[in-house]
Amino acid sequence: MAGVLRAERVWVETFTGLRVDQFGRLLKAVRERGGEACGWGRPWRLPLAERVLLVAVYYRTNLTMRQLAPLFGVSPATVCRVIQRLGPLLALEASRAANDAAALLWIVDGTLIPVRDRKVGASSRNYRFSANVQVIVDAETRLVVAAARPVPGTTAEAQAWRNSGLAQHWEGVTVLGDGAYINTGLIVPHRKRPGRPLLKGEEEDNAQHRKVHARVEHTFTRMKNYKILRDCRQRGDGLHHAVQAVARMHNLALAA
Repeated sequence: MAGVLRAERVWVETFTGLRVDQFGRLLKAVRERGGEACGWGRPWRLPLAERVLLVAVYYRTNLTMRQLAPLFGVSPATVCRVIQRLGPLLALEASRAANDAAALLWIVDGTLIPVRDRKVGASSRNYRFSANVQVIVDAETRLVVAAARPVPGTTAEAQAWRNSGLAQHWEGVTVLGDGAYINTGLIVPHRKRPGRPLLKGEEEDNAQHRKVHARVEHTFTRMKNYKILRDCRQRGDGLHHAVQAVARMHNLALAA
């Protein structure tokens, strides 16, 4: 069975949202992480570049295994094995604060991702069975710094942040959060008290806070161009691997 998609410029740029040079950097990272290995089974039918393309196309389009199989000329079972093998190798490498941490400004927020796995998600305020994923974004570059493991969508933002383990990445960095992150040590908007309107300076601070915080929402919008984050059918760690891979591809797409 002959496939249609190949790791060529027209298919890479059309189906992944990445330029060929950006896709090349992704391919290099996967190769360095051992993507060429085939384990104890038979050699892969597809070369590594096309296997990486397959995973990127899956995350970008959220097609089913049966739909992807004829596009690459392999069986649905092979598509599943490729995604399970290479998905974790596309993961984002979390950044840590550099020596000039005081000059950095990061933003944290959570986003709800609809999932099918009842062990990962919960019935949430978006009227879907969803998981909450905490993400840190650099306010200046809008690159994803780190993303936490998913928690049920009913988890409060402050609790999800405390349990995420992401705090180790922001020592010395100024980190903004919205009003849901009160008492977490993050920079949050001023709260209006009953019978006490905000002062003029506090209203101006909140307006500036909203303007900067909107950048993380813009990042979520760009990340959800990868439709796997609109309805994830993966089980177990599949959503976590998808978020990490999408974050890496998002960062590559923003690269010069």
